[in-house]
Amino acid sequence: MVKLVAKSPAAGLVPVEAGGCRLTEIAPEAITWVSPFAGQSDTLSKALSDAVGVAMPGPNETQVSERARAIWVARDQALVMGPAFSFEGAAIADQSDAWTVLSLEGEGAIEVLARLTPVDLRAAVFPVNQTARTLIGHMTTSLTRTGESSWEIMVFRSMALTAVHELTRAMRGVEARAALA
Repeated sequence: MVKLVAKSPAAGLVPVEAGGCRLTEIAPEAITWVSPFAGQSDTLSKALSDAVGVAMPGPNETQVSERARAIWVARDQALVMGPAFSFEGAAIADQSDAWTVLSLEGEGAIEVLARLTPVDLRAAVFPVNQTARTLIGHMTTSLTRTGESSWEIMVFRSMALTAVHELTRAMRGVEARAALA
């Protein structure tokens, strides 16, 4: 009989260190997509807060608690990373196996990301806990600033190899540029 082995999307691809950065994988407990039914936005936000400690985020926001993070992904839609939950007044879908979640940390992180995304990443424009649906190279992504020099990058699971490749290439480019300076 065949034994299946569960693997994370970036298993064997990370960690990678170059260009003053470290790329690693984040393995959330669960990733749940939520979208309130008509007229249920406030009720869903309260239910989320009661269940996992975060409210429904506004546009380009991330709500953070000790137990969970709610990341805005579209109008009246969020991805909640943390414990699984349910609520009758919303469309809810388990997305845990659909996403690759990467962390990019280090002083060169903005320079690495600037090579791959059209978003203005300066702290005055893109502060901590800000998020954007954008591109990393040609891949649709959710990009969230989690600290002064740390970022969370979410791409579809099927793009894990490509995402790690593109980010690694950009990290090495930053490293090569620094060596020439």
